[in-house]
Amino acid sequence: MTTRPPPQRAAPGRWRLLLLLLIIGPSVAFAQVDPVAAPANAHANPYGRGWKCDRGYRQVDQSCAAVNLASNAHLDSSGDGWDCNRGYRQVGQACAAVEVPPHAFLDSGGRGFECDRGYRRVDKACETIEVPANAYLGSYQTNWTCDRGYRKVGRSCEAVEVPANAHLDCSGEHWECERGFRESSDSCLPVEIPSNGYLDRSGNDWDCERGYRKDLGSCVPVQVPTHAHLGYSGGDWSCDAGFEQKAGDCIVRQH
Repeated sequence: MTTRPPPQRAAPGRWRLLLLLLIIGPSVAFAQVDPVAAPANAHANPYGRGWKCDRGYRQVDQSCAAVNLASNAHLDSSGDGWDCNRGYRQVGQACAAVEVPPHAFLDSGGRGFECDRGYRRVDKACETIEVPANAYLGSYQTNWTCDRGYRKVGRSCEAVEVPANAHLDCSGEHWECERGFRESSDSCLPVEIPSNGYLDRSGNDWDCERGYRKDLGSCVPVQVPTHAHLGYSGGDWSCDAGFEQKAGDCIVRQH
């Protein structure tokens, strides 16, 4: 009987070499696809092929030219342009100082100005806000508001004349009658409540008690017919189950 020799196993070093070629092979091939060299003051694009100019340079054709910074300027966030420093604004290809008038300060953007509290902008200046008696500067600092109990009349604040049985409303510029009184011209008159009536929710009018209804200036009883009951409002009636309304009465419903 002929005995076959055992199969030869590849040496471990060969497998490692083959694996290394498989890993680096595509990278070498990819690098050879884009043979264009980066110009001076540039670097390889980290997110793809080609190149990008260094910060402080901008691409001009196939080269990188230095960004010409204007006086009182700095490189912008992209690095290939410039912005004026705080307190300056761009005018053409230069940065001009922001002219801040008296009683003003640079705004948050640093390109303009805002007036101090108590002043308002008029063209390129800040003028004093004339606050009359019984008034105060508004929340926006550009105008004034009358104190509570006063109302604006022209450029002054006049007292609100509150009649008897009244009080200032929530705005503080007008008045409203107390509960139990109603407005009549410039005064508050008592609400006249008839028998079987009561002040309503508003407080300046009346309504009838349950089982009564309004009739001119009085409350009259609700006449509930046979086989009926007071309605939800208490000022009318509805027929009982199995009955229907007809000519002011409740009759048996016809099937």
